[in-house]
Amino acid sequence: MQKELTATLGTVGATHVRFLFGLPFALVFLAIVLTATQLPVPELNAATIVWTVAAALAQIAATALLLAAMQARSFVVTTAYAKTEPVQVAIFGLAFLGDKVTPGQGLAILIATAGVLIVSWPRSSAEEAFAWKPAALGIGSGALFAIAAIGYRGGILALGAPNFVVGATTTLVLGLVIQTVILTAYLVLADRPVLVAIFRAWRPSLFAGFMGAFASQMWFLAFALETAAKVRTLALIEILFAQVVSRNLFKQSVASREMAGIALIVLGVVLLLNSARQALGDLTLSISRYIARRGYVACRTSSIAR
Repeated sequence: MQKELTATLGTVGATHVRFLFGLPFALVFLAIVLTATQLPVPELNAATIVWTVAAALAQIAATALLLAAMQARSFVVTTAYAKTEPVQVAIFGLAFLGDKVTPGQGLAILIATAGVLIVSWPRSSAEEAFAWKPAALGIGSGALFAIAAIGYRGGILALGAPNFVVGATTTLVLGLVIQTVILTAYLVLADRPVLVAIFRAWRPSLFAGFMGAFASQMWFLAFALETAAKVRTLALIEILFAQVVSRNLFKQSVASREMAGIALIVLGVVLLLNSARQALGDLTLSISRYIARRGYVACRTSSIAR
């Protein structure tokens, strides 16, 4: 959808659509969450603002690079480059947030990412020959999206809201406010006709904004609960859904290579989910042992007192 808007609004204009028209919907989401939980808006702190500003700027740059790469190459090739993001998220998450990645999780991330590259890479043709510029733009976009994911998770954690839904939604609104102010100010100063064109194309822009805000809401909820590396790796399952839609809706066949890639994505996601389940099981066992130990100590103390 944003790729189509790029033709009429340019890279910056199409990038701004998601933020400008997504903000009103994010505010509605926040109002609904606050009403349902009966909680006030969390008080922002310096750490949350710094994390969110860094993430917002990284997302702006990442979206612009992605759209620029799509102009230089096809959508599938650009997607293949940008989907190296989970590997980069794992590295940045460990470096900046201390989000540890177990060997099993690291293997799952690599397997799923390899599957995406296999599925997304086009069949051999002169039109899709390798070129450094789109490769650099696509991989750079993936790196910036990785930084954005880490920044938003850092902002949510730093906020320390009593409810993870409130914390995630508040951080989403803060991020969209920052992005909307920055890009609106830039267009007012540098390219007012594009800003006017954005408002004239409000119908498709409104839908793009809603879809962007809704997707972001789901992302932020996930970031509030799990490490960014796990979230972004699980998100690779969207490639499988895209293939199913293409086959059923557009009657497009799936090549054997694409089937192999899909199998790797599913395998990677299953390994990641199994790793998370094992960790949850270990945590539950530890808690059970702790409770049992506490109960035993309490009983012994009671017996001695008697």
